[in-house]
Amino acid sequence: MPDRAPQPVDRQLPTDEARDLISLVRDIAQHEIAPKAAEEEDSGHFPRDVFALLSESGLLGLPYDSEYGGGDQPYEVYLQVLEELATARMTVGLGVSVHSLSCHALAHYGTKEQQVEHLPAMLGGGLLGAYCLSEPSSGSDAASMRTKAVRDGDDWVLTGTKAWITHGGVADFYTVFARSGGEGTRGITAFLVPGDAEGLSAAVPEKKMGLKGSPTAQIHLDGVRISDDRRLGDEGQGFAIALSALDSGRLGIAACAIGVAQAALDEAVAYATGREQFGRRIADFQGLRFMLADMATQIEAGRALYLAAARLRDAGRPFSKQAAMAKLLCTDAAMKVTTDAVQVLGGYGYTADFPVERYMREAKVLQIVEGTNQIQRMVIARHLAGPDSR
Repeated sequence: MPDRAPQPVDRQLPTDEARDLISLVRDIAQHEIAPKAAEEEDSGHFPRDVFALLSESGLLGLPYDSEYGGGDQPYEVYLQVLEELATARMTVGLGVSVHSLSCHALAHYGTKEQQVEHLPAMLGGGLLGAYCLSEPSSGSDAASMRTKAVRDGDDWVLTGTKAWITHGGVADFYTVFARSGGEGTRGITAFLVPGDAEGLSAAVPEKKMGLKGSPTAQIHLDGVRISDDRRLGDEGQGFAIALSALDSGRLGIAACAIGVAQAALDEAVAYATGREQFGRRIADFQGLRFMLADMATQIEAGRALYLAAARLRDAGRPFSKQAAMAKLLCTDAAMKVTTDAVQVLGGYGYTADFPVERYMREAKVLQIVEGTNQIQRMVIARHLAGPDSR
């Protein structure tokens, strides 16, 4: 059975421009993304054509400066666009979030010359990016990375392996973090590496539980030579740049989580109001009604939290703690809501004829990417009680 169209969310948006933008996104989601989602996820097809359309429509650079081809949109609006895209298909919503994450270092730490040269193509020229921080032996402990960046005259030579890279093998550019100095957080530098650089290659994509249409692969850097004008920020500033990007990226994951949860709720409500047992709609049984009510409440709470964090960011105020809270709460809610949606549909929920089993598989990874939810709890606790004194 094909995926049902999601019920529109009644959004509070700050401007008429934002309302028009959401209307455009919903039109693309309904006509270009959702109809092919189940089939393409099942076959593992990456929808590069959809990302090309989003780029042409100005949707790949929404939170960035219009001077370089961005959309000048506040995070409050950008995140709701991500939610709409993720409701239609997680591969697309997450892909846009990762692309935005990969542009962060250049947009916020690059020189004016670097931004003029590269950002327009990245934000609206059809290019797609990837963010390379994790490695096979350094995930949560990113500061222990082993990928090396060695200075050679006016060039840098990068050698090592990055892991769990969304868009690995299909990206046009990679924001790569590598060790250019000593141990610890101060010896890491960020680089902008073209996808066709000599010595850069991608491994066979991982075989994942969900998000099968989104390629995740190791990236091998075998003596990749790039000029110093592709270094982003100062030498040794890379770890701070990476953390800055992740604060914003975690809000993107939170919005995507609420998107997939909303899709699961829409499907559960549609099924419960259309299915009869014992001579009445199953939506009329109190046990199921309470389950639907709890699902809706978790979604609204998550949406309110990620928007509150976004408004702090838009106001230029600290938002790291709230970003961690939003990522934690929204992704845990998505896991609970999608699991409950499978329960509402009963045996049908466990089949691929309905999309809720796919939503449940997709929700799981959101509790892991861009900092596991255990890491989010550590971040929140650090803000409350200071660093661990041990």
